[in-house]
Amino acid sequence: MTAPVLPAAFGFLASARPEGSQVPDAVFATRGSRTDIVTSLGAQTLAATLVHTPEAAPETAWARDADTSVLLAGELYNRAALHSLLPPGSEPDGDAQLLLRLLHRYGPHAFRLVNGRFAAMVSTGRRVLLATDHAGSVPLYVRMTPGEVKASTEAKTLAGDHVPRGFPLADARRVHGLPGVYQVPAGTVLDVGLESGTAEAHRTWTPPLSRRIMPEDEAVTAVRAALDQAVAARVAPGGTPLVVLSGGIDSSGVAACAHRAAGALDTVSMGTDTSDEFPQARAVARHLATGHREITVPTTDLLAQLPHAVWAAESVDPDIIEYLLPLVALYRALDGPPRRILTGYGADIPLAGMHREDRLPNLDTAVVHDMATFDGLNEMSPVLSALGGHWTTHPYWDRDLLDLLVSLEAALKRRHGRDKWVLRAALADALPEETVNRPKLGVHEGSGTTSSFSRLLIEHGVAEPAVGKAKRQVVCELFGLTVAGGRHPSQVSTADVVQSVADRFARGAA
Repeated sequence: MTAPVLPAAFGFLASARPEGSQVPDAVFATRGSRTDIVTSLGAQTLAATLVHTPEAAPETAWARDADTSVLLAGELYNRAALHSLLPPGSEPDGDAQLLLRLLHRYGPHAFRLVNGRFAAMVSTGRRVLLATDHAGSVPLYVRMTPGEVKASTEAKTLAGDHVPRGFPLADARRVHGLPGVYQVPAGTVLDVGLESGTAEAHRTWTPPLSRRIMPEDEAVTAVRAALDQAVAARVAPGGTPLVVLSGGIDSSGVAACAHRAAGALDTVSMGTDTSDEFPQARAVARHLATGHREITVPTTDLLAQLPHAVWAAESVDPDIIEYLLPLVALYRALDGPPRRILTGYGADIPLAGMHREDRLPNLDTAVVHDMATFDGLNEMSPVLSALGGHWTTHPYWDRDLLDLLVSLEAALKRRHGRDKWVLRAALADALPEETVNRPKLGVHEGSGTTSSFSRLLIEHGVAEPAVGKAKRQVVCELFGLTVAGGRHPSQVSTADVVQSVADRFARGAA
């Protein structure tokens, strides 16, 4: 069973109270239409806003019966398998209704069955369940005050100077600059008592620590089959997928699988006036005969979009923002109707692609560390593309494919002197030889983002040894202005913030 053209909802803001509740008012970074919901259950009232594209059917993002309501932002990828668990009869109308039926049968542990890209809020009895997918790829935030639970897919919608701090959540991460706001961990269901404010965390997924020993040919076949399946689950029936293509092995592999699944493919590449990977991407586009487009963003325009990147990602990690900035610029430059976009993001993490390390114990240690620390970075947040009204999905972080890639023993990942060897071998017959053999390069490197951001700070007087620290201060200040402070990023000047930070460094106040 394949994915619909677009998810029924990209995001939501919801409030659950024992008695009457009003639809919360907030500004989303996600671009789209809104549908408001107010419904009374047996022991609580739910009020919510769903954010979606004008063409979507938002009613299928919400399901309810007498005492239980399910809100779902995102989509499920193993629908056929999930349907097989239900009694024969009418097919559920949408992912939210499917999840509602699974919850009645399995309780909160239903989320251990689901392979998807989603955040969910379930109101039932006097409890609220807040759930993320295995990777937390749709961030979910919560603020709990006496008698009310508010949850949202964007932290900024829970900000407010006059809102009570709320209950502490021991099993969730505090959000920088937003007192009382917490982020639900990846692969977790928080079971919250609506009136007591107590919460119990149920883990639904953790990265595997054991390793599989497989012959080369068996591992290559398994990786190819799992990637094909992950991509096919994300390709809408009758549609032409759009793949962000750098010409590296990760994005090119997704493009090859998507072309095979759909029979036709569009690709897009992004560069700046200082750097691009257009020739490498063109080689793949020609090989697959895709409808290919190249977008060049001037460096000054790229850096001017730093406030939008922070506003969308809701992260204060400068390395992450630097990595995501060219993607934000690309998604905002894509004109036309909303698109389903597949990316090659994420293969480096389970396959240790950024680690040039031939000593296998160290290589596997890097995988364990990266898999233990990805949560909360928001690198996969759909808001990054939803700034432009688009929906992104990342096949390498499909739950089943991720389980396989992480669990492969290290010698399959660094083999014959090649990084990500098993992936390259799995795609050898689908791509040009120069693509299969091309060394790894991050999108922030290929677009010149890292050097441009550094150069901007140096031009404003920041000494080179202090550039890393200055970048963090710039990102934190942008977060304070946009996410915590409520200013629209179009009203925030990157140059002004950089100058302010540079002045502090010049005074020795940083």
